[in-house]
Amino acid sequence: MKQVKITAMTVFVTDIPVRLMRRHGSGDVAGSVKNAILKLETDAGITGWGDAAPWAVFTGTIEANVAALHVYLRPLLIGANPHRIEELMAAADHAVVGHPEAKAAMEMALFDIVGQASGLPVAELLGGRCRDDIPLSFSVADPDVDRDMDMVKRLYGEGLRLFKMKTGFAGHAADLKRMERFRKELPADAELRIDYNQGMVTHEAIRQLRDVEAFQPTFIEQPVPGHQRAALAEITRALDTPVLADESVFTPGDALLVAANRMADLVSIKIMKHGGMLAGRKIAAICEAAGIACYGGDMFETGIAHLAGTHMIAATPNISLGCEFYQARYFLERDLLAKPFPIENGHVIVPKTPGLGVEVDEGRVRHYAVETLK
Repeated sequence: MKQVKITAMTVFVTDIPVRLMRRHGSGDVAGSVKNAILKLETDAGITGWGDAAPWAVFTGTIEANVAALHVYLRPLLIGANPHRIEELMAAADHAVVGHPEAKAAMEMALFDIVGQASGLPVAELLGGRCRDDIPLSFSVADPDVDRDMDMVKRLYGEGLRLFKMKTGFAGHAADLKRMERFRKELPADAELRIDYNQGMVTHEAIRQLRDVEAFQPTFIEQPVPGHQRAALAEITRALDTPVLADESVFTPGDALLVAANRMADLVSIKIMKHGGMLAGRKIAAICEAAGIACYGGDMFETGIAHLAGTHMIAATPNISLGCEFYQARYFLERDLLAKPFPIENGHVIVPKTPGLGVEVDEGRVRHYAVETLK
């Protein structure tokens, strides 16, 4: 394997318009999204790309993550051997606390370089793929219910069968009406999942969720605030429907706590909240030991981060509940990949080419960049 050295680093702060409004129990996303796109260049002519996709109400701010990359992580990367990924990620944790999105971008750019240098897809670097495609889930999150249902029906026609309805922002009665309409207008093989994004009032949750169970969702995600783990455990014990923890699990320590106390039946893995693929796989391993299956979640990412998540899921057997990597194709006005993010018949296709596997359109990155830091 050819050894290379990182010689240059650029951080592009992009502002990409979006096609849809997304409403969640924890906040709205509309107009555009800001990401920090990382470019690492090497003395071998190999370029690696990363994407930090923060959300201020969930993981962090764009300003903090740009500073983490440009000020604190840059000194670690310039002149470094990108093959020493574990060492560099440990150094990143020592250099700056938190900022998992910046660290995820750093890690995926390193893996992209090493994969290209070795001629291997990232999934093979992670231990080898256990699946070649991943069922795709679309989040039903538009406050315009008619428009939302039109989108769901179109995607069903394209082969999607997993739909996760965002709830907790319009009141319990409105949530039930949306679920009733979904069940009435979609064929029986359209799978309904529910996600409150922490939007429930804790003392009302169990009573209201028993109403939700009548619509037979596959799982109910994070009904109460992430720090209310004891309440989450009570809800998990009270319901027949599996409960999925998202905001309650950021770190391997969180996963251990949730698993040891059976606070949830399932866990959402997101490279943005964990700080990369390696950390996500550690959490999946803890969950696997406890018999807790995992789901491939994401933030408001470009296709660059989607690719990293795809390789992680492809190489991790316990992330078995599909993924929600729909933003690059169906949410952003235009993605940053030169070719469309690979989705066929309702499934994400795992790339077989070296590195992350799909070329980034740097001209498009620069077009959407509102700031460039070298």
